[in-house]
Amino acid sequence: MELANIEKLVQKYLDAETTLQEETTLRNYFTGGDVAPHLQEYEYMFNYFTISKDETYTKTIQLEPKKFKKKNLKWLSVAASVVLLFSVFVGKQQYDTHLQRQEAQRQFEQISKGLRLLSSNLQKGEQAVATLYTYENTVKKILK
Repeated sequence: MELANIEKLVQKYLDAETTLQEETTLRNYFTGGDVAPHLQEYEYMFNYFTISKDETYTKTIQLEPKKFKKKNLKWLSVAASVVLLFSVFVGKQQYDTHLQRQEAQRQFEQISKGLRLLSSNLQKGEQAVATLYTYENTVKKILK
């Protein structure tokens, strides 16, 4: 096979654009033994793929679930319940504190409004008394 075609196939392989037939052509070229010197690095890769394809795992895999996982799952659910209860308790306290602050703010505003009303009425009364003193002083001057 001509070298230019192999170089194009290698580039397509590196870009993940080759078909299975083109990959088979590359595998046959690189495992054949007559590889161009500037493509030697790919020969090692394709030889490794060929060798590793025949490898098998001989140990048995245990698929039974282990008993401690169920125990851990129980403890995990208990821990999650405790965290949930704790967060509800803390949240309730925060909410109650917030309501108390709002109530105190409302009472403060009502008391402030009442004191301002009282202050304005006292100022009116003070002005009326000042007018009376002026009237009384004038009457005393006239009577003397």
